[in-house]
Amino acid sequence: MKRYLATITLSVMMLFSIAPSYANQSLLNQTAHAKAAEQKANKQREGEFAATEAQLKRELNALQAKRKRLDKDIQTLSDTFQVNEQILADKEKQLTLATGSLGEIFGVVRQAAKDVQLEQQRSVASIGAAADVAVVSAIIEAKSIPTKDELYGLWQAYVHQINAGAQASLVSVPYVDHSGEISQKQVLRLGAFALADEEGYLAWDASKHIATRYSVQPDSALLSSMKVSQGVSVVAVDATRGALLEQLANNPTLIQRIEQGGIVGKIILGLLLIGLLIGVYRALILLSIKSKISKQLKQVDSPTADNPLGRVMLVHKEDKSPTIEALELRLLEAVMDEQESLEKGISTVKLLAAIAPMLGLLGTVTGMIDTFQTITQFGNADPRIMAGGISMALITTVLGLIAAMPLLLVHNMLSSLSEGIRNIIEKQGVGLVAERAEQAQNLKLTTEQNASQEVIA
Repeated sequence: MKRYLATITLSVMMLFSIAPSYANQSLLNQTAHAKAAEQKANKQREGEFAATEAQLKRELNALQAKRKRLDKDIQTLSDTFQVNEQILADKEKQLTLATGSLGEIFGVVRQAAKDVQLEQQRSVASIGAAADVAVVSAIIEAKSIPTKDELYGLWQAYVHQINAGAQASLVSVPYVDHSGEISQKQVLRLGAFALADEEGYLAWDASKHIATRYSVQPDSALLSSMKVSQGVSVVAVDATRGALLEQLANNPTLIQRIEQGGIVGKIILGLLLIGLLIGVYRALILLSIKSKISKQLKQVDSPTADNPLGRVMLVHKEDKSPTIEALELRLLEAVMDEQESLEKGISTVKLLAAIAPMLGLLGTVTGMIDTFQTITQFGNADPRIMAGGISMALITTVLGLIAAMPLLLVHNMLSSLSEGIRNIIEKQGVGLVAERAEQAQNLKLTTEQNASQEVIA
């Protein structure tokens, strides 16, 4: 401020020295007024500065006092925190000592709860036990030692599971029919093993809580398999809880097995049918012939042409051969003719019996070729693909053997019948020749005796 006044004074002095004399008085007046105004403004500004300085000092003192209070509070909290830390450490030690054995119990309880939960997930005995499922899940998910109520709930879940698995009861479950519609259905729960209704067994999906019917039911229906033993109803159940019933769908039926054989299998079955028809037809004919021959044996003196033996006897009766050898040849010819008619169709059955297994082997070879071709294209990462193809290939061999065995039996039966009839005919033919030979020998002896008597006479 002093420097500012000195500058103004110097300026004024210079103006006085330079300006004309007539303006000196006016300039001094103006300078005085300006100086007075400036001094007033300076005093006002100094007052404002002093007020601001005093306000700032008061705020500084308040902040310093507040800082002292905060420092005191921080020290108090720090001391309290240290004390609490020490108390907490002591309490944790006491808790560790107090819950040392309870920790092992907690582990055992959680393991037991997991076992119960696994049983609930795969067993139909948990149907209608939503409260038990919730209690067990809460124990498994808990991070602290289970309470008394939770332990009691776990025990009750065990009891309910055991009781439900030991009795048959009616329960209502969501059921999905073949059309895909869901409805509530009352079914019979057989312990912890299966669900069933009047039509058969049901599959239970524990994840979706839905019952569906098995695609393939056992051969014996549920109600028909029930038995009563000492007043108690006994019914067969799947002890694997549905695993065996599910495998029934993977077991092909007889029709499906035949379809797996393909065209070769159908040809083999066709040969079997043809062979059996031929065998039955020829067996009926041979049995009829045997019956007629039995009747003819009772009427030797009156042969008929409706049976082979009768026709052979008619040949003997009508024969006019001069010698026994000629008669024997004629009878042999007749027997051979009859034998040809008796053995008709037998060779065909034998041929079919031989062709059937060969066709089965052919089907197996072609099926194996297709199987290995599939493995070449898609790889053999899944053994079921290879096993299924080999199984289908072997079906033709099975069909061939199945066809060959009855055909061989039919062939043996027909051969035995034909051989028996032929033996009867041959035996009777030999008897006729022997009878003719005896007659010729007797005639010769009679002639010789008559000739001797004539000579003596």
